[in-house]
Amino acid sequence: MKVFVAGASGRVGQELVSRLAARGYEVIAASRNAESRQWPTGVVAQDFDFHADVETMTAQVRGSDAVVFTAGSRGKDLLQTDAFGAVKLMRAAAAAGISRFIMLSSIFSLQPEKWEQEPSLKNITDYNIAKFFADEWLTRLSGLEWTLVQPSVLEEEAGTGLIELYPQHDGSIPIPDVAEVLARVLDTPSTVGKVLTIKRGDEPIADALARA
Repeated sequence: MKVFVAGASGRVGQELVSRLAARGYEVIAASRNAESRQWPTGVVAQDFDFHADVETMTAQVRGSDAVVFTAGSRGKDLLQTDAFGAVKLMRAAAAAGISRFIMLSSIFSLQPEKWEQEPSLKNITDYNIAKFFADEWLTRLSGLEWTLVQPSVLEEEAGTGLIELYPQHDGSIPIPDVAEVLARVLDTPSTVGKVLTIKRGDEPIADALARA
């Protein structure tokens, strides 16, 4: 399987690319200035800009079997990257005949009523709004075989391989565990059409996804 990872230079994206390459996937690592970075052996770097038009993106993703969106502007380019950039990538995947699309999002992105209740979400309302519209497009309008992964606060620490699926409240999760969830979703057809909310927990990732 050939997997196009958009936002591959980000914290989750880099971890995901390494995991997919180790599993034997063909991986296209796509990000701004990707061709100037070092990637695992066999990974193909693709310079990619979320400001590009759909036709340009379509040409870049064509030939892949799945697209994984892992990008995040960290508040610097919410409309062009986190919102409309994601939608353009969905449209490009559809135009290229790629049905499988996995989106990395944010916990409770589709539940605005929770944004004021959760401490980590109170001060990032603009980001939550951007993700809300992108995720609404994915789940309602894209026509793709989608999976939406909504992690809690990302922590730069060693992964545990354990998560809590569908938590009621926010928390945190190590970045390697988020990347592992994304990688395993590719091998778990039952996750198509599912919104997977996750944080650190005590259930093995494979077991949690098997019952998702």
